Amino acid sequence: MTKPFYEQPILNSPYFVPSRHHALTEDGRPQDFPPSEGRRKCGYVTPVPKARKQRQGGGSQATLDLGAGTDAAGQAYGVARIVDEIRQHLASWRAIPNGADWGVTPSTARLLAHWRNPPEEAIRPFFCQVEAVETIIWLTEVARGRRQYAHIWKQLEAANAEANPELFRLALKMATGSGKTTVMAMLIAWHTVNAVRSPNSHFFSKGFLIVTPGITIRDRLRVLLPSDTENYYATRQIVPQDMLPEMSKAKIVIANFHAFGHRRRLDTNRTGEAVLSGWRKEELITEETDGEMLQRACGDLLTMKNVVAISDEAHHCYRARASEDDEEKLTAEDKQEAKENNEAARLWISGIEALKQKVGLRGVYDLSATPFFCVAQDMRKERFFPGWFRILP
Repeated sequence: MTKPFYEQPILNSPYFVPSRHHALTEDGRPQDFPPSEGRRKCGYVTPVPKARKQRQGGGSQATLDLGAGTDAAGQAYGVARIVDEIRQHLASWRAIPNGADWGVTPSTARLLAHWRNPPEEAIRPFFCQVEAVETIIWLTEVARGRRQYAHIWKQLEAANAEANPELFRLALKMATGSGKTTVMAMLIAWHTVNAVRSPNSHFFSKGFLIVTPGITIRDRLRVLLPSDTENYYATRQIVPQDMLPEMSKAKIVIANFHAFGHRRRLDTNRTGEAVLSGWRKEELITEETDGEMLQRACGDLLTMKNVVAISDEAHHCYRARASEDDEEKLTAEDKQEAKENNEAARLWISGIEALKQKVGLRGVYDLSATPFFCVAQDMRKERFFPGWFRILP
């Protein structure tokens, strides 16, 4: 007899809140039960069979800890719990019929109404895309400053202080193929339209740095540029027609994270550097300064104040904190791989930190399908990224 999961693996429309789900075992296998009512609670499973052989010296894949951490007051917090709580707040907020009661700006209310009930000719966004942007909007415009939601902000601040104290990052974990590029376009539209129509607001910006892990992804994200002929704001009607002029005022730079590396100023070897240094009778500066690097990597954004940084595949951006226990489990090959991964991650996050020091940041948004970072090829660090509160069913 066929199990319910294999008879009907897809239970929900991608355009509406999930109403049913298949029950899973602890290792992620579908149970032989009829579908359960309601949305699946936050959790993380890896339905991958165990390897028959372990690599010599390699550790087994670790499970993801969704409960570790303490806030500034020493109170424990759990990622799963805060995810489910935010979802409940969003559901109640979304059910408010009158946009004037949503607690957001008129421009935001107009965009939310457009995304939730788009015109027939528009490409309807998935529910997960709308909810992702709703989460950022709710945290920024509704929950910020309200006493009943203060504990949520304290937990997010504590997680960021632990992992990357120089930045406050809000992250969206979205399944592969669920349309992260569209979510980026929606975030850019929300910021830009509000920044143009409410220039004195401290929440919004018209400047955006989008950081990618490679050239291929960077080129694919050109649809986020309002000047591109295939830009999503027009072709997918991310914004109503009358808001398109505002989008032309956005200043967007799409950069590979490698651009944050400090390039050499002189094309010479160490001997030549020593000769030049002695001739000048002063220390020779052979690499770009942070300011020079940012001028090359970020261009016109340096003429602005308080821009927004968006990282695609953001699980590559972190401060490495591997423990001695991790190091002991790694082979020499794995240690080299971990070193290279950590160096790339450090370069990425250091570039964003340098931009913050130079012009300020209005927001840092991370998007990825991967809520953990890799220590090496077959070891996953048991640490949840700060702010990654959207776990899709």
